[in-house]
Amino acid sequence: MQSALFAAENLEKESTTPGLTLQNSKMLKIELNGEVMARTGAMVAYQGQVQFQALGSGGAAKWLKSKITGEGVPLMKLSGRGDVFLADRAADVHLIDLGPGDALSVNGTNVLAFESTLNYDIKMVQGMGMFSSAGLFNCVFSGQGRIAITTKGTPVVLTVDAPTYADPQAAICWSANLQTGYHRAEQLGIGTLLGRSTGEAFTMSFQGQGFVVVQPSEEPPAGIAGGQQQQQGGVLGGLLGN
Repeated sequence: MQSALFAAENLEKESTTPGLTLQNSKMLKIELNGEVMARTGAMVAYQGQVQFQALGSGGAAKWLKSKITGEGVPLMKLSGRGDVFLADRAADVHLIDLGPGDALSVNGTNVLAFESTLNYDIKMVQGMGMFSSAGLFNCVFSGQGRIAITTKGTPVVLTVDAPTYADPQAAICWSANLQTGYHRAEQLGIGTLLGRSTGEAFTMSFQGQGFVVVQPSEEPPAGIAGGQQQQQGGVLGGLLGN
């Protein structure tokens, strides 16, 4: 049988070390020899002896936080030995290696899989208050290991060494040590009073030393609804220990 479908770039890629690798730009391959955490429903194929166990949002405490905040990652644990292929609606897949002292803040909707050596929690995005329509909370990963995230399209990675601003629905992850806040982008004027808008009423601000990953697509709000945010932001901050 002959077809361009069987070209070398479409064949399964072999790796010399187990773990998370890219099969192609839109598919993650996990050479499993132990345990890996992955987004529920992301498996598109697997070979070998692999077990799938639903974990909710990663434990009772994280499940409670995810229900309160609207943030989190619906997780399943992959265990055993074999090859597992993951994808999320043909989104682009990117690998990030975290080392000692690193911490990454990620929108839960952009997490595809991560090694079980990483620590994972749900944290309030500081400085956004009631102004954010994209959600007050993010998933924060720390420790040592690899995480796979997704973007809609090819992103830009901005080095934060000066005040940096991004649409909160397009900024999908950033260095967790950065200071975040609210910045009014749209200037008030006669047009605003007449009901006109640029569609850029406010942006997220980032200060410090680190990076911000911005995708060429704006995600719809994924956190608490605006009214709930205004009423519950302070209470939730105390509950979540931030």
